[in-house]
Amino acid sequence: MAEKEVRVAVVGGSGYAGGEILRLLLPHPEVRITQVTSESNRGKYVHQIHPNLRGQTGLRFCSAEDLRECDVLFSALPHGTFAERVADFSSMSTHLIDLSSDFRLKRDDLMQKFYNRSVRTAWAEHFTYGVSELYRTDIRNTRHIAGAGCLATASILGLYPLARAGYLSNTPIVIEAKVGSSAAGASPNLSTHHPERSGAMRSFQPTGHRHTAEIAEHLSAVSPHDICTTDIHFSATAVERIRGILITAHCFTENCPEKQDLWKMYRQTYAGEPFVRIVKERTGIYRYPDPKLLDGTNFCEVGFELDAETGRVVVMSALDNLVKGAAGGAVQAMNVLLDYEETTGLEFAGLHP
Repeated sequence: MAEKEVRVAVVGGSGYAGGEILRLLLPHPEVRITQVTSESNRGKYVHQIHPNLRGQTGLRFCSAEDLRECDVLFSALPHGTFAERVADFSSMSTHLIDLSSDFRLKRDDLMQKFYNRSVRTAWAEHFTYGVSELYRTDIRNTRHIAGAGCLATASILGLYPLARAGYLSNTPIVIEAKVGSSAAGASPNLSTHHPERSGAMRSFQPTGHRHTAEIAEHLSAVSPHDICTTDIHFSATAVERIRGILITAHCFTENCPEKQDLWKMYRQTYAGEPFVRIVKERTGIYRYPDPKLLDGTNFCEVGFELDAETGRVVVMSALDNLVKGAAGGAVQAMNVLLDYEETTGLEFAGLHP
């Protein structure tokens, strides 16, 4: 355990992910938030932008130019912005935790293909991908963490047991992702405008989604065989929810595992994992993962079914895109990094109904 209260600054704290970082860290017993930045909201109280935090903090937003030295700096800046200032941020903080895409990938070919920019190699090697279930040991031995994408997190955690066992090599993986409107961020646009979003089930990226690169790179890291982006057929659909992701992945395996082997793989992989719940019930309406039960929580629920006739394993996973898929996953990684109890500040179990 750390021996003193940790000073935390949150850069880009006015968006949805920044607000969730604040919500989770304000009651965290081991940290103290010292500064929150927002260039467009300088001088305003935090609760004026995040009204759920009324009475929780008297902090005001400041400019990033006014940042002081801290122990951990969380960044919820837009993609591409954090990388431009990483050297400055590193000089004022021992640890950096970035929620953008800037350092999620190590492979330059994937960064060029999916983001049209190069990996900043000199800095990328200092960042560890922030999915604790895969990289817990690496996170304990790093200084900087790259927060994972929300759709990538759900997909990776759902498919991790199959990848680790070698079932996903040279086989198509078809992933359909349904996602709520908060994944588009706090800045309004036509696609999130209520009259356009209400009642929608809109396919918005049937091919070429950027999180495909993360899924391929990090499943390959745990698989005995390479998993290429061309093996992954990813489509994303907008649905009428604010929070939540539901992944349905169809894996066409060459050597179809038996159902009992699937159970064994998933149970062994996630035994003792505090934030992964295997959901596969025989009765009831919640027999499989459902993001409705996960709003505000740091859990990822994972389930599966086997179609033995076709050799198809259908994997389902669900999470809150703003928590386990962003701020909560980052706080979980911070707890691992600083040797706190991993669940600290993340114990909320969810609501029903």
